[in-house]
Amino acid sequence: MIQRTLGKTGWQVGVMGFGAWGIGGQWGKVEKNAAINSIRAALDCGVNFFDTADAYGNPPGISEEWVGEALASVRDKVIIATKAGNFARRDGHPLAFTTPLHVELCCEASLHRMKIDCVDLLQCHLAQCTEPDIWFEAFDRLLRKGYIRAFGISTNSIEVVKAFNRRGDCATCQLDYSYLNRSAEADVLPYCQENNIGTIIRGPLDKGIATGKFTRDSKFDDWVRRNWNEGDGRETLHKKLDVVDKVRFLENDGRTLAQAALQFVVTHPAVSVAIPGAKNVDQAQANATAGEALLSDDEYAKVCEATA
Repeated sequence: MIQRTLGKTGWQVGVMGFGAWGIGGQWGKVEKNAAINSIRAALDCGVNFFDTADAYGNPPGISEEWVGEALASVRDKVIIATKAGNFARRDGHPLAFTTPLHVELCCEASLHRMKIDCVDLLQCHLAQCTEPDIWFEAFDRLLRKGYIRAFGISTNSIEVVKAFNRRGDCATCQLDYSYLNRSAEADVLPYCQENNIGTIIRGPLDKGIATGKFTRDSKFDDWVRRNWNEGDGRETLHKKLDVVDKVRFLENDGRTLAQAALQFVVTHPAVSVAIPGAKNVDQAQANATAGEALLSDDEYAKVCEATA
């Protein structure tokens, strides 16, 4: 797999990581064995970066538990990232994050769920947080305690990224980017590249749309995508499917459209690692294999033209 340096951390990561949102049940039921087997299949294919969050799963936190269990025997060989800020939010009971203790509490709870002593990367999950002083104080305390090795922010807002890098020590930015959503090319990606901030790409398959497997008749019953069945959500889905049709030329006998979509993302020079989800072994293996090559210059130019 192609390797990149994750910003100022200096860590070497494969360009294809593993995003653990999908294994927790919010995208449809996933059995524990299937989740753990998917993680280990990605590991066997060269993936060394695994991203989760305290809010992921049904119940929240189950994603962290399964990530920790799946990687327990190789803890010193992988990089584990998690996020804090949204635990219990969808149940109407989020923490206020008015004190560093809230961040520390979330971090310690994550360590407990994953059964690890230190998380490599802790990210703020509050995408609109422009006043990060509380988080800075918490990050500093957690760094001193040895509970985290680095910190980052999850956002597509350039103002938020700049706020979290105010001291020059923000290690990473996790952002939504795909051939269906190229807005980050205008500001966040260039800023991160200029400031040596590692980029972690969520949504590289846009919740599955970029794979080309959905049609205008597709129906959804999972928690994440059920609003696509009618109204504005349905209209947005159809518009994106029109774009998908324009890039189907990327499919060939040796590459699926999903793999090409992932390769588009990591072809951008500012991208460190993409974190597609996988709910089974086949998906995990296919995603990892996509990390062995980039799009050709001609392919990349054609996709950019088709999705402009």
